[in-house]
Amino acid sequence: MTAIDRLYDLGTSTWLDDLSRERITSGNIVDLKSTKSIVGVTTNPAIFAAAMSKGNAYDAQLAELKARNASVDEAVYAMSVKDVQDACDLFMDVYESTGGKDGRVSIEVDPRHADDEAATVAQAKELWAQVDRPNAMIKIPATDASLPAITAALAEGISVNVTLIFSVERYKQVIDAFKAGITQAAANGHDVSQIHSVASFFVSRMDTEVDNRLDTISGEYVEKAQALKGKSGIANARLAYQLFLDEFDAAAMAALPQGTNKQRPLWASTGVKNPDYPADMYVTQLAGPDTVNTMPEPTIDAALAGDNVSGDTLTGTADSAAEIFAGLAQVGIDVADVVRVLEREGVDKFVDAWQELLDSMSENLG
Repeated sequence: MTAIDRLYDLGTSTWLDDLSRERITSGNIVDLKSTKSIVGVTTNPAIFAAAMSKGNAYDAQLAELKARNASVDEAVYAMSVKDVQDACDLFMDVYESTGGKDGRVSIEVDPRHADDEAATVAQAKELWAQVDRPNAMIKIPATDASLPAITAALAEGISVNVTLIFSVERYKQVIDAFKAGITQAAANGHDVSQIHSVASFFVSRMDTEVDNRLDTISGEYVEKAQALKGKSGIANARLAYQLFLDEFDAAAMAALPQGTNKQRPLWASTGVKNPDYPADMYVTQLAGPDTVNTMPEPTIDAALAGDNVSGDTLTGTADSAAEIFAGLAQVGIDVADVVRVLEREGVDKFVDAWQELLDSMSENLG
């Protein structure tokens, strides 16, 4: 039993936060499944930008796309969709054996549409049709404009990974959007037991932003501020988990269409940014029932090497997490502002990565 196996027994599925053509064709993905117990994959614009900007794994498909005068956007998504299709096929056995809970592969809508509901819904439908795999998930950001798009996509029977969640308040809106979408899906005649969703809560970015602000505090609160460093991300996720328990308890599930699957919390951005922190911190401290942890491979390796997964570290932690946030308020940290900054930066980073990829592909397509 490895640390990843123990996570799974506790109820936390480990998904790989990376994908590339090379990982697929080299057999790396299959190896990760068999040797490291990986049961899913997530992607984002930055991941595809990194994958397509190096090596020659995409050259053959790129030549075909160039020959038929594909646009830059068409080419990038054609290559992305192909990777996701192939990864979905490799994880189909996991999808079937877990009743659709795992074996999932996510692909994200164009981040430039984050503030455009109609464009987000249209592309979610298009990507779902193009990938054409039941174990795909379409990633939609939890921005103000995209919240209705989450509902609309679910109502069409599309499995959705809601991404870029940074606050419990936003998470509540995401849950409401999910419940509305599932209810509409049932009314539209979809089998809701076949629709799955996760809510991706970003962890390490919270610590990075809060820690930077804590370092600026001086005077009477300097010692308390320093003691709070590295604690906000986990506390934030633990408060989110308590909300999940409250919003998807037996009574809440009974009020939803029969066969509805819980929208599981997914811990994202789980690679530590501060080298002083344990590399498996966002793994060992966020283990518990009905969750997903999507990790870059170095974090997976750190979790396996550290072998520190020992039990449920989520259930019953809300009170201590709330104390962390009370402490942050006491020393002058404006958490609401932190969240606003992180959400906008999150979208902007993906837009920048996507634009760099489009620029690179434009040169390759001539």
